[in-house]
Amino acid sequence: MAKQDYIFRYLTIIKKLRRSGEATFKEINEYLARESEFSDRPFNISNRTFIRDLNEIRTIFRVDIRYDFSKGVYYIAEDQQSDLNNRMLESIDTINSLKMVSDLTNYMFFEKRKAHGTHHFYGLLHAIRNRVVILLVHQRFDSDEPKERQVEPYALKESKGRWYLVAKDRGDRRTKTFGLDRILDFQNTPGRFDYPAHLDVNEMFRYCFGVINPDDAQPEEIILSFEPEQGKYIKSYPIHDSQAILTDTDQEFRIRLTLFVTHDLVMEILSYGMAVTVIGPETLVSQVKKVYNGALKLYG
Repeated sequence: MAKQDYIFRYLTIIKKLRRSGEATFKEINEYLARESEFSDRPFNISNRTFIRDLNEIRTIFRVDIRYDFSKGVYYIAEDQQSDLNNRMLESIDTINSLKMVSDLTNYMFFEKRKAHGTHHFYGLLHAIRNRVVILLVHQRFDSDEPKERQVEPYALKESKGRWYLVAKDRGDRRTKTFGLDRILDFQNTPGRFDYPAHLDVNEMFRYCFGVINPDDAQPEEIILSFEPEQGKYIKSYPIHDSQAILTDTDQEFRIRLTLFVTHDLVMEILSYGMAVTVIGPETLVSQVKKVYNGALKLYG
């Protein structure tokens, strides 16, 4: 059997358990048999081979499939890397789908957009893991000239389809975010740094919409009221992790968020147009009103 057949079988096992939550060996094997016919790959396996597959899945994909003796079923044990695992598996699913079709232009239509700097991933991750100070050539959107910065790279963070480097600027000793699509170049330096013992990137951006983390600001309780139809979208695709549903009726969908009030948040709210009303806080209501009043003046 070709190596890629093994990989496809591993992915099929993971897919089955992700969909059903849990399954017996018989149910998994029956699913493999159906997928085998569909993909024209030899997926049928013995119980002994299946146990070996679980070890390979754990090693390659870092997905831990365990057996519940009381129920006689297998299940995926979620851990702190579940977000990473899910994103990796989604990417592999996409790649596999792309390989299935010879003429993709008739079936798949992609957004026309510039690269998001993902070609920097490997080098930046190497610098982060090895605590290497890097010399960054970065160009801000509001500047005509790129600027060199010596930084201590801490992490990579995704926000709204873009990737950012979280790093301490050695110039002013502040921790900042640098868009990967704005990094023109970078190189390792001989310098090394000690990773901050108590740095928690998730906590750092806990109350942020996007990557703007304002200094000396406190998160606020934000109440938004949506039209019911828009509410269905907001319920299926929450604005933020802190989202809590307050009202869900045929007349109104109301939520509470706990966030810093930033420009990015205001722009997100404005994107819903007349389908949303800001109930509070008053500072956010004022900012939204200011934008709308400014727009009215532009159009006379």
